[in-house]
Amino acid sequence: MADLSAFPITARWPAANPDRLQLYSMPTPNGVKVSIMLEELGLPYEPHFIDIMTGESQSDAFRSLNPNGKIPAILDPEGPGGAPIALFESGAILIYLAEKMGRLLPEDPIARYHAIQWVMFQMGGLGPMTGQMGFFTKFAGKDWEDKRPRDRFVAEVKRILGVMDGVLADRAWFMGEDYTIADVSMIGWVNAIPNFYGVSDLVGFDGFTNVKAWLERALARPAVQRGLKIPARG
Repeated sequence: MADLSAFPITARWPAANPDRLQLYSMPTPNGVKVSIMLEELGLPYEPHFIDIMTGESQSDAFRSLNPNGKIPAILDPEGPGGAPIALFESGAILIYLAEKMGRLLPEDPIARYHAIQWVMFQMGGLGPMTGQMGFFTKFAGKDWEDKRPRDRFVAEVKRILGVMDGVLADRAWFMGEDYTIADVSMIGWVNAIPNFYGVSDLVGFDGFTNVKAWLERALARPAVQRGLKIPARG
């Protein structure tokens, strides 16, 4: 049995199955990237619900694993060479899991980097811009009288959706016929536009027909449906 006692986070969130990968997350648009990935891979893991609304991600216990205080994060008792590895940043985790299991990342070097570039596109564009838009439409920012900040992020989300729609015009997934970490990285954020933030009309989501069809294909995957609800809320 793996000994994870060297990782302080396990004192706050004990591992019932220390031989399994430990996931510390919450089913947010960002958090579900890793739970969807784990469900797609069929890799045994143990999820721990981190309540970011009550500040659990800012606790000393959580920050011992991720000093940036953000979900998701993982602790894999069987990392490279059999040694435990702790990782944060969802894009890094997706790449790590894909390489660990040899799935959802092309073997061809050129295709591999093309898939990774779309993960970076999500990390630097789709995720941050959609999250900021959400702040100004669903959370505290919605009450601000000045709508210029909201409109700035709405315009950028529209632009990003336009980029995605053009790429998806002649393909089922971002890498063509192959579903990869590029798709996994984006599902939670695109799904949040109509189903969490409720801003379909604001961004003209129905007009991005290729993105909408891509999302429908993604949501039809059983692993995606499971991953969107993990970790279960207490």
